[in-house]
Amino acid sequence: MSTTEAPNGARRPLRALERFWGMHPRLSMAIKGAVAAALAWFVAHLLPAPLSDYAYYAPLGAVVATAYTVVASVRDSVRTVAAIAVGAAIAQLVEVAGLPSVVGVAVVVVLAILAAGWPWFADARAWVVTSALFVLILGRADAIGYAGSYTALVALGAAIGTAVNAVLPPLMLLPTSAELDRLRDTLVDQLDDLRDGLSADEAPSPDEWRAREREIRPVAARARQAVDWSRDAARANPRARRNARWVSSVTGRADALETSAEVVDDLTRMVVRWESRDRHDLAFGQALRPLVADALDAYASALRTTDDATADPGALDRLQEATDALHRAVRARRSEVGADTFVAGTVVLALGRAGAALGRHEPAP
Repeated sequence: MSTTEAPNGARRPLRALERFWGMHPRLSMAIKGAVAAALAWFVAHLLPAPLSDYAYYAPLGAVVATAYTVVASVRDSVRTVAAIAVGAAIAQLVEVAGLPSVVGVAVVVVLAILAAGWPWFADARAWVVTSALFVLILGRADAIGYAGSYTALVALGAAIGTAVNAVLPPLMLLPTSAELDRLRDTLVDQLDDLRDGLSADEAPSPDEWRAREREIRPVAARARQAVDWSRDAARANPRARRNARWVSSVTGRADALETSAEVVDDLTRMVVRWESRDRHDLAFGQALRPLVADALDAYASALRTTDDATADPGALDRLQEATDALHRAVRARRSEVGADTFVAGTVVLALGRAGAALGRHEPAP
């Protein structure tokens, strides 16, 4: 073994571990959450009474702050602590009113549910009602001490959870790339199915087309959520600066695939509806159907090969050539026979939009 091979061999397990860690952000989140909860529990017991009497609320705050990204940790923590404080304030106001316990519970719930309707609370809205009931019922003997301890300890735990999450904060790029790969594969499969249907001797029947349709929107929604997490993860993240080109490439690829998802969804609806055997006025017919099939095949090839540094540099050119050929044929058919080529023209525009979106994406180095 040469001296240059040893370091590479030693680094290989570390890279594999880093990739495994990056591909499983929930595992990272679970471990960080456990560490944060344990630290919060330990610190809370060091505090003076009455805070230490309610130490169990500190790990709860740490769990609240356990999220995929540091930005999400801060956002969730602030909203949750604010919701708890609002609920506690409602409970104390009702307690001061001196209402009978049954009436007090009802009034607290009404006021807390109304307050929880503030959109800013988002997913933390349930804490308004929970806090109000806890303070009213469990803290009746010492409402101010209980409410203060409850809010302060959750805030302490959330701060610890956010700090732990800020240690080696995730970028979420690997799982996002995997979701984008899944979206790309779905789009390519759909284009291949459309091409095969158009390459047949006659237009497929509605049932045959339905068998070729793919569920694009749910896959696109999962990819969009993963991209949103990546963008959140890159904010206030020092690792994002060191991986700026990778972050930019993933974001650009996401934009290109999001446009492609819309285009492929539109193309599928147009082809299935207007080039079906049960119609008398086919949108393409024998004259244009092969050219549409060739253009869709070129589009699928461009999607396959423009997502990394080994991309086929000619894929986009072939897509442009196929789109231009279809465009010329559409114009010729319109001028020669006066046929209605609205759908075929729309396909040309959609393919042009797709090519422009893919052309703007710069593959990762």
